[in-house]
Parts: sequence; C-alpha cells; structure tokens
Amino acid sequence: MLENTNRFAALIGRLLLSSIFFRSGFSKIGNWSKTAANMESHGMIAVGFFLFMAIVFELTGALSVLAGYRARIGAALLVIFIVPVTLIFHNFWAVEAVKYGSQLSSFMKNAAITGGLLMILSNGSGGFSLDNFHKK
Repeated sequence: MLENTNRFAALIGRLLLSSIFFRSGFSKIGNWSKTAANMESHGMIAVGFFLFMAIVFELTGALSVLAGYRARIGAALLVIFIVPVTLIFHNFWAVEAVKYGSQLSSFMKNAAITGGLLMILSNGSGGFSLDNFHKK
C-alpha cells in the first residue's frame, strides 16, 4: 500500500510542479509582445532570444517532468530557468516598499518550486513515470 501511495504522490507532485511552467510557457507565447516589454523594462538584453529560450525551457522541462521521461534533465532545465528569473524579476530587496510583500512572496514561491525540482533532480521521477516504466 505504501508503494502505491508513493507512486501516486510522485505523479501528483510532478503534475503540480509542471502545471505552473506549462501555464507560464503558453502565456508567453500568447502574450509575446507584453512579455518582451516586461523583460526590457527589467533591463534585459537580447529579449527575443531569451524569451524564446524561456518558452523552450519551460515547456520542454514541464513535459519531461510531467511524463517522468528523463525527469532529472527536465528538472535541471527548469532550475536553470527559474533561478535567474527569480533573481531578475522578483528582487524584493531592490523594490519600493509598496511592492516588497508581493515580490517577497513571488521569490519565496519560486524558491519552494526550486526545492521541488531539486528533489526530482536528486531522486528521479518516482512512480508512474516513463523513466520507471520497466519497473513494477
């Protein structure tokens, strides 16, 4: 029974972790100009390239994590994406007081998501995954 619980927990965890990246990646596609303008307002250069790569990393990483196919690689892609995004766009230490709380919350949310991704990176995809399809 515990084995089935662990397998379902791993699947649900991967579903929850990947969902935010799917939503974000598809949102960037649908709102390319708005997203690019936001990136420019934060002083980013080569916005078109970085926006395209963000979409690739988010959607590829999310699909990999969700399916549990090479989930460690997918989790690594998402960590590579989320760490600089968090530091650039949720720099609570450098915003005016009125934005401090929301930016701190976003920073901490991303830190928690990064923690979940690091768990996949270190432990693999868990049950009900393509990585473990050959196992029970």
